[in-house]
Amino acid sequence: MLVAPQITPQEAANAQQRANQSIQEAEKNLEKTRSRTLNATQADVASKVRGFLGDAREAARVGDWERAQNLARKAQVLSEELVDLL
Repeated sequence: MLVAPQITPQEAANAQQRANQSIQEAEKNLEKTRSRTLNATQADVASKVRGFLGDAREAARVGDWERAQNLARKAQVLSEELVDLL
C-alpha cells in the first residue's frame, strides 16, 4: 500500500490545481502532434508524455496530489520539448 505524505488541505488543493493545469497543457501540446507523422525521436517523447500523463491521472485518482503534480509537470515539460521538435 502506498502512503501519501500528509499535506494540508490547502497544499492538496494547490497541488491539484497545478496538476490539472499541467495535464491540460501537456494534452494541448500532444494534440499538436496528432495530424503529423512523427520521427522516432518525436514518437518516443510523445510516448513518454502519455506515460507520465497516465501515471499522473492514476496518482490523482488515489488522491496523491503531490505525486500527480510532479508527474503532470514532467509530462508538460516533455510535451513542450516535443512541440519544439516539430
